[in-house]
Amino acid sequence: MPDLNYYTCETGVPTVSHEQMNQCLSNWMDRESTAEAMIPLIGRLYRKNNVVTSVYGRAIINQSVIDIIRAHRFVRQVEDSELSVHDTLPILQAMDQMDLGRAHVDIGKLAVKFKEEGGDLVEFLKREIGPVVGQYPFQSEEDASNATKDVVLYGFGRIGRLLARILIEKAGGGNNLRLRAIVVRHGGAESDLEKRASLLRRDSVHGPFDGTIRVDEKESALIANGNFIKVIYSDGPDKVDYTEYGINNAIVIDNTGMWRDEEGLGLHLKSKGVSRVLLTAPGKGDIKNIVYGINSDSITDADKILSAASCTTNAITPVLKAIHDEYGIEDGHVETVHSYTNDQNLIDNYHKGSRRGRSAALNMVITETGAAKAVSKALPELKGKLTGNAIRVPTPNVSMAILNLNLEKEVSVEAVNDYLREMALHSELQKQIDFVNSPEVVSTDFVGSRHAGIVDAQATIAAGKRLILYVWYDNEFGYSAQVIRVVTQMAGIEFPIFPKRSRD
Repeated sequence: MPDLNYYTCETGVPTVSHEQMNQCLSNWMDRESTAEAMIPLIGRLYRKNNVVTSVYGRAIINQSVIDIIRAHRFVRQVEDSELSVHDTLPILQAMDQMDLGRAHVDIGKLAVKFKEEGGDLVEFLKREIGPVVGQYPFQSEEDASNATKDVVLYGFGRIGRLLARILIEKAGGGNNLRLRAIVVRHGGAESDLEKRASLLRRDSVHGPFDGTIRVDEKESALIANGNFIKVIYSDGPDKVDYTEYGINNAIVIDNTGMWRDEEGLGLHLKSKGVSRVLLTAPGKGDIKNIVYGINSDSITDADKILSAASCTTNAITPVLKAIHDEYGIEDGHVETVHSYTNDQNLIDNYHKGSRRGRSAALNMVITETGAAKAVSKALPELKGKLTGNAIRVPTPNVSMAILNLNLEKEVSVEAVNDYLREMALHSELQKQIDFVNSPEVVSTDFVGSRHAGIVDAQATIAAGKRLILYVWYDNEFGYSAQVIRVVTQMAGIEFPIFPKRSRD
């Protein structure tokens, strides 16, 4: 019979016989079986060694067999060849025997590189991930003493609940950030805890919580995937003694947006058990606005109050930096097409802001955005070069930024797309910038994306020194992932990333 590879039935090659159709199914079942064999290895590396594995930036922890196969299939969009689970399983098997220390390891990139270089797999891995080989359980005594960091969520709205999901998910590996408490203003109402648990358990946009949640009314707590999370009711950020709950030296993530200056956010530091504060909105005054991957290296131990900027600032700044570094930006305009938020009215009603009183579900609403100016706080070289505006649209999540830029150098669609693809795969901005090259994607395809922004290559326009880029972003989940990255750095928790070297 004709020789069928693992992807024949999925790449348009016609099947002309019953035997070939059976072979397609057999190949699929073989891949399923191989992916199933990967799951316990992925889980053990995560929970025992705190090793986070991925395939070309797609995390494969706590994923299904189909999700793992899909992550491998993604590689065909960005590389010249396919990647099979048969290529990555040996990587995982060898890593499982190496007593690795804490790390982020992209087994997809390692597999592709190993196929190119060949040789002995164990020796290859020792070269590529050598610094963490034999470092289990900790790389140093200091790492061991600072293995966990208490985190408190002040507020439990859209962003707060997504932050909780990510923190609970990451707790499975141990030695990370530990969500200890949630602080809310109102309490005592009937079924208050159950209602909050229900909002965490079910989400109309992001789907069900991945795990189990139990309410402990007696202790005023939520127990999510084994994490005991105290629910504290308070009238103000300076009125909680966290040490009473065994919480010490905690980072408070204020996701209420009620206090945005140093005076207001500084109230948190007056509560016992708090060491630092992070705001999930643009900070005012001299507060550092941090976009992880751009200016996060400016965080020092002396910074007690920080801001994670806005979702839009996080989405556009990495792409703008990449373009400015390569082509130079003379000036430009950022137009944000943004999903509606809780700040708007569902039906027409009074609102202190212009136009926002009109029904969010029925109208496109022009509004202001400070994202373009805020870019300069993270990327000073673009100060005064960008203008911006926003249009709120009747969708509940996922937004788009249109970057209309005038460059110092001429550029072509092919050249800039190739460059941004490389940045998304092999640069230090690979967790911030994602890249898609499909003529069929729409906004809902990016729900749950953990990248700050996703470049839509099919929409790129270039003419001479003028460039227009379309950048999608999950303004809820992608932003929350960036916030957690900032908190991780504030906590002094570092994950070496492998493979280190970019390809030639």
